[in-house]
Amino acid sequence: MAVLQKIRQRSLLLILVIGFCLLAFIIGDLFNSGGFSSTSKDVGSINGKDISFEDFRIKVSNVEKSGQQGMTATQAANRVWDQEVSIALLSAEFDKLGIRVGEKHILEAFKADQNIGQNPMFQTKGVFDLAKFKEYFKSNPEQAQYVKDREKDADLNSKYQLYNTLVKAGLYTTESEGKLKYEMEANKVNFDFVSVLFSSLKDTDVKISDAEITEYMKKNEKKYKAEESRELEYVLIADKASAQDENEVKTTVNSLLNTRVIYNQATAKNDTLPGFREAVNAVEFVNENSDLPYDSTYVAKKDLPAESAEQLYNLPQGEIYGPYMKGEYYCITKSLGRKAGINAKASHILISYEGTQVPNKKEKRTKAEAKAKADMLFAQIQANPSSFLMMAFSNSDDSSSQQGGDLGYFSPGQMVKPFNDFVFNNPVGKIGLVETDFGFHIINITDNQDGVRLATIAQKIEPSDATTDKIYQSAVKFEMDANEKDFEKVAKEAKLTVNPAVKVKAMDENFGSAGNQRQIVRWAFESSTKVGDVKRFEIANVGNIIAKLKKIYEKGLTPIDDARPGIEPILRNKKKAALITAKMKGASLAAIAKSNASTVQQALDVNLENASIPNVGQEKKVVGIAFASAVNKLSAPIEGNSGVFVIQTKLVTKAPALKNHTDYIAKVKSQTSSYSGRVIPALKAEAEIEDNRAQFNY
Repeated sequence: MAVLQKIRQRSLLLILVIGFCLLAFIIGDLFNSGGFSSTSKDVGSINGKDISFEDFRIKVSNVEKSGQQGMTATQAANRVWDQEVSIALLSAEFDKLGIRVGEKHILEAFKADQNIGQNPMFQTKGVFDLAKFKEYFKSNPEQAQYVKDREKDADLNSKYQLYNTLVKAGLYTTESEGKLKYEMEANKVNFDFVSVLFSSLKDTDVKISDAEITEYMKKNEKKYKAEESRELEYVLIADKASAQDENEVKTTVNSLLNTRVIYNQATAKNDTLPGFREAVNAVEFVNENSDLPYDSTYVAKKDLPAESAEQLYNLPQGEIYGPYMKGEYYCITKSLGRKAGINAKASHILISYEGTQVPNKKEKRTKAEAKAKADMLFAQIQANPSSFLMMAFSNSDDSSSQQGGDLGYFSPGQMVKPFNDFVFNNPVGKIGLVETDFGFHIINITDNQDGVRLATIAQKIEPSDATTDKIYQSAVKFEMDANEKDFEKVAKEAKLTVNPAVKVKAMDENFGSAGNQRQIVRWAFESSTKVGDVKRFEIANVGNIIAKLKKIYEKGLTPIDDARPGIEPILRNKKKAALITAKMKGASLAAIAKSNASTVQQALDVNLENASIPNVGQEKKVVGIAFASAVNKLSAPIEGNSGVFVIQTKLVTKAPALKNHTDYIAKVKSQTSSYSGRVIPALKAEAEIEDNRAQFNY
């Protein structure tokens, strides 16, 4: 009673203390979980123009709702972000150029919109009716927002079409460019040369420091810009079955083979149960004892498990094969019989005509013309069946013509009915002419496959509760030990493998070979996560990943370790070039060759379009200098792609002049036709883009 009295006396104090603790917990949780974790109210900015989080969130939500099945929030956020960046950059360009659109442009965009222009509600005799469209939204003002949203999209799309047209119009090809293309292909040069390749010097003799790599990146800063990133190492403690778990499953499956006696608690007597060998109803037996239900389909040999296909396919009816492993399942299988011709293989030659839904017809023809041609080819093939392959190559309107008409194996019902009926009602080797909605088919039945029906008891080998508990305890212990000791040492003691370091960016989802593990990436970028921190993550159907934050790379230049493989060879060859050039001196090629333990070689009929030098490879710079040099004049050392060269031009052959360079202008145009697609990447490269999405827990 005295204790209760004291509690009553101090109840107000207790309530205040508890309330304060709860408040502190909530505030702390808000700061740590993301409620107040972001340092900005905007999800990012493009060239100083902010993108508000609320607008961005709504757009991401809409994409998630309308996107393909399985799209994650991060994938939706990435898609919306890319759209927002592109729209902001392009809109700025539209404003600079003074691009404006009117009602006419928006109306054309509406007509092209499937939900508007193709909607029967807004059509008259199959044509978009603007009056109907306006009347509908006048009568339904609550849906007017839909039109406003579509107008915004239509306005933007129309401006982009105008902008893209302007860009493409600027990508013209001149007569001079066509002439240059012709001369690069047709002009030839012969020259003698001495080369000392970079590979003749050991890489170990030339050292490249981190400072040199950094200096190179600074000179090429745009090329080596890098986002903020994190590097983590991790171990995986897989949630897999133990040897004891495997043995228990194997024992259970093996016990199903033969007659067994079990105690019946309801009758307090032993019951004798037939095994799989004696079971009268194999299907029922499988469904009662297997983790996978009975499959009644007939299976071709090629579709059986590779390691057991021969035994299963040739298993006599009523006989049992196994036990055997099939992936994660321990199995025994009884044959329920064989069926002939479950799959067929055929080749065909399709002769289509105007009106059939066949793209890329080899020639235009009427139905009567197609029938006449099919009859003619059919007669020729009947007279000489071995000609089928070449006839298909040269005559068939189907894409299978590239395989000589071969359609591979298919099952009943996969092909249109007349085609299907012919193939499955005739023997191998039969050739016939069949008409379908696609045209006339000359069909050659080349093979068929029998199938077997199998009753398989399959029980999955998976970790038991005891094994899962043990794995969990091991993972927790590893996490605790790794937070206090060296990560690799703890892994070695636990006989676990430390996986290669994984580098991730703030909006990445994939985490090395572990696949989509967004929660690990989020943790790595939390402000409270420091270098050396270790955390365990439970991954469903995988196990436990224990990750350690190894390095933090701030936004700026590419990390040296990442840049080195690409930059080091460039800088190394520069240094090698200087060493080689210092020795490439002499009054003649022969003298230079002798002092460098090399030989004088010849390059004959080389052009600039394919500037390949014998025994060396592509060297446009060297070939270009050969064209520009005076005949028989010794060049200075030339630093090429693969080494240092000294050349002596012997003969330059100019191609005959052409009055018209149309063909070469067309070649240049084909090379530049896709250049308009480089606009947005170029704008992004020049833009100041700030991405705060990670602060909002996407």
